[in-house]
Amino acid sequence: MTMTTESAVEVSPAELQRLLDAQRAAQALDPIPDAATRRDRIDRLVAAVLEHRHELAEALNADFGARPATTSMEVDILGGLPEIADTREQLEAWMAATEVPAAMGGVIPAFVQTRPKGVVGVIGPWNFPLVLVFVPAAEALAAGNRVMIKFSDMTPRTGAVFARAVASRMSPQEVTVVNGGLDTAAAFSDLRFDHLFFTGSPKVGRLVATAAGKNLVPVTLELGGKNPAIVAPDADVAEAAARIAAARLFNNGQVCLSPDYAFVPESSRDAFVAAYRRAVLTYFPTFADNPDVVSIVNDANYARVTGLVADAKAKGAREIVIVPEEERDRVPAPETRRLPPTLLLDTAPDAEVNTEEIFGPILVVHTYSDVDEAIAYTAAGEHPLSSYWYGGDTDDFRRFLVQTTSGGVSRNDFGLAYSNPAVPFGGVGMSGSGAYHGKAGFDTFSHQRPVAHHDLPSGLAGALVPPLTPERIEAVASAAAAAAADVTARLRRPDGQG
Repeated sequence: MTMTTESAVEVSPAELQRLLDAQRAAQALDPIPDAATRRDRIDRLVAAVLEHRHELAEALNADFGARPATTSMEVDILGGLPEIADTREQLEAWMAATEVPAAMGGVIPAFVQTRPKGVVGVIGPWNFPLVLVFVPAAEALAAGNRVMIKFSDMTPRTGAVFARAVASRMSPQEVTVVNGGLDTAAAFSDLRFDHLFFTGSPKVGRLVATAAGKNLVPVTLELGGKNPAIVAPDADVAEAAARIAAARLFNNGQVCLSPDYAFVPESSRDAFVAAYRRAVLTYFPTFADNPDVVSIVNDANYARVTGLVADAKAKGAREIVIVPEEERDRVPAPETRRLPPTLLLDTAPDAEVNTEEIFGPILVVHTYSDVDEAIAYTAAGEHPLSSYWYGGDTDDFRRFLVQTTSGGVSRNDFGLAYSNPAVPFGGVGMSGSGAYHGKAGFDTFSHQRPVAHHDLPSGLAGALVPPLTPERIEAVASAAAAAAADVTARLRRPDGQG
């Protein structure tokens, strides 16, 4: 029997506004909390998750239909802790005002004040519903904000536990968790936050950005895309195949960072397929009843992914399902939403799987005779969240870095650019806008306010108002002519220097 998901109770727009007003009023009483207060809030949020870790893991298993508790513990619960620990340790340095060079010949000193934006809204996804809300929430708290979280309606059991966990440690004026369906999500997006942070699909991201734009709310969008994995001519094909397989099968492919397609040399395709198969059967020697397998989250997504495969096959693609031979008649299994690891070869250019984000254990394999074909294909598509290159730090790789655009690039392994809290994480174009993680997250949820002052006997504005005397007119004209002559002279120099 197909498992069903529970429906969360909708939260009215009036109640959402009441929660926002309460947080805004509390923020007004302590607009720039000190480092100790921020650390205390971060620690209580982390404690809420850890104290309810077993219940959360059980809820995730129920919401997915099958998700090992260890997988949930490793990624959704423990996965964000190192980054949060680094953030809390850096607070004083990040909070400190920054001195800047004085203007007008040194007579107008200035500094930049780092202050909270106010109340931050966080809308989370379903694939990693915990870590992808409590990490940005912790970074928003680090920046001194209050936080309202809209949990994914596709994982309602987990949302109910998470809301109860957060309420056990935090007041609703600090952090509050909202559950509910599409109506609640739409009303949440309509709120006049000081910043709105969204993780999810480009389709929903457009709706969130449109709603926020009506209120001029700044938005960070963490989306997805068609992530490429290019196996370079100098790569160890077997090693690359094994690592790409692991990246594609993590959470059964329901990861925004997973590679959607691989490019391999024509002469190496069979070797790549064989090595990919070996790796998959090492990770999953059985599949149909293997307790380590994560189910596709719901019937709609199961139907969507199987539909992509069916469309590709109807247009001539060759499907390679990688499970033990004795299990071939047991998967795919709609009753348990188990989709097996699959390769698609020779896909037609108009196959939907070439343009739609897969979010399942399916990898499309393309071939090239010249690696520049793979680079050009990647560059011509929408900008992905992550790009992967398997091979050395060669001229080919450097050309790939110049000619393609993506949120991040990882060479020779999965998610390297994501895993380092010292670098910003975010997409570009269709894969998102803005960034977080570590200092980037702190800055996203902070306002950098310049503060300038002087004690001069006359004001600057007085020099900008009439009268426009002949002397003033001549001085302005001479300054403009000198600037024009200077840039023209630089353009005449071969090196552009002057």
